[in-house]
Amino acid sequence: MKKILTAALALTLLAGTGSAFAQGRDNHRDDHHDNNAMAMHGPAHPEWRQGGRIGHDDWGRGSRIDYREHHLRKPPRGYEWRQVDNNYVLAAAATGLIASIILANH
Repeated sequence: MKKILTAALALTLLAGTGSAFAQGRDNHRDDHHDNNAMAMHGPAHPEWRQGGRIGHDDWGRGSRIDYREHHLRKPPRGYEWRQVDNNYVLAAAATGLIASIILANH
């Protein structure tokens, strides 16, 4: 009789924890569309690509960032990382030649 009660108690505990895990699961998905996505992420820049050039206006709007603080690779001599519209752009300071881009999710 003691074995039956112990087994029943164990099954009850297992069933209880299983439902707690099922209820606690959150995939952090945001399935609704936000009409203000452009305000959050900024405009898309399909013209930006490695080997291309970032425009003077875009470069000027961006702010120079510390690559270490943002966990980015060290820029080569003459290049700097800029954050423009939530995107990270590594480009030559003198010419705007793009070496690397990390685009925000739009």
